[in-house]
Amino acid sequence: MPEPSASVVESVARIVGFPTVSRDSNLDLIDWARARLEALGARLRLTYDSEQRKANLFASLGPEADGGVLLSGHTDVVPVEGQSWDTDPFRAEIAAERIYGRGTADMKGFIATALALAPEFVANGLRQPLHFALSYDEEVGCIGVRALISDLAQARIRPAAVIVGEPTNMRVVIGHKGKHGYRCTVRGLACHSAYAPQGVNAVEAAAELVAYLKSMARRYRDRGPYDPLFDVAHTTIHTGVIQGGTALNIVPKQCSFDFEFRHLPDDVPSALFDELKQYAERELLPEMQRVDPASGFEWEVLSVMPGLNVAADSAPARLALGLTDFRDVGKVSYGTEAALFQQAGIPAIVCGPGSIEQAHKPNEYLSLDQLAQCEEFLRRLMHRICG
Repeated sequence: MPEPSASVVESVARIVGFPTVSRDSNLDLIDWARARLEALGARLRLTYDSEQRKANLFASLGPEADGGVLLSGHTDVVPVEGQSWDTDPFRAEIAAERIYGRGTADMKGFIATALALAPEFVANGLRQPLHFALSYDEEVGCIGVRALISDLAQARIRPAAVIVGEPTNMRVVIGHKGKHGYRCTVRGLACHSAYAPQGVNAVEAAAELVAYLKSMARRYRDRGPYDPLFDVAHTTIHTGVIQGGTALNIVPKQCSFDFEFRHLPDDVPSALFDELKQYAERELLPEMQRVDPASGFEWEVLSVMPGLNVAADSAPARLALGLTDFRDVGKVSYGTEAALFQQAGIPAIVCGPGSIEQAHKPNEYLSLDQLAQCEEFLRRLMHRICG
């Protein structure tokens, strides 16, 4: 079994030690990475959030020219509260050929490997630019990278290919689903439950909409369309949160629920949303407004993430396949920042160490074998773009 170098393992441990939960600042990690890259002569760009508590870091090594390869990853991780960990989640621990810690798989292992090898890229003489992008708030909607991509557009910096190092077990991923999240708030009319017909029950209206979403989910499950390259081959529909009512003897005035569509790249998410909205207005609203004309529905967009759909023979896919031992490509159901790079006209694929099955869980880990494969992947890239 191949083993990662000591410098890579040390880099993972250092980065895991930064507790960059999305609600908190990532500036300590960014400052550490910036100092390492600046010492190598990197050209640096920083973009901040509105409170100056978080930052994206974009850095370029090698010749100041168009093109080059961008290694991209997010610095934030999900919380650990409520999870039962056997180790300190923000202190990397090695046991049973695994390195444990929050973010090891998602996705500090990739970032750490790229930063650990940066001095070797420089020492071997880069013939084209090597870029690094470290973003904030990916876990809460891919927020930070949007500012980074906008800044690159304004600066007219356009890498030739982006490798986003989300966990794919080092397989080359050319597609992922899009995600659209929404909140529906139902306005009803409260009254004593003994006189329920005189009120408009917001919880019941919401329940009918949730049931309709479930019927849509079954339809896509049973009828498709399907894409067999995805691990879940069809569009999925899910309701995750519902809140409403105050007491059993009160007809509830308000209820809200959050739902999402994780759609195949070729499906149109607006059509899915319009179907639900039209059902609400056609089947539910007239009955509600016969009791109270002020009753109705409010709709809010919570998150929008486009799908990724890259040709298997595209330049970034061919590049990444040439750096792995795999000869086929895949697609995944979770979203990544790659879609936003692709949408901005910067070709992108996804390939990184570890399994998404470990992400967000207690005792998250990255196998040392996967870390070694990532190191070998980047060393092969080094041979491609260095003299």
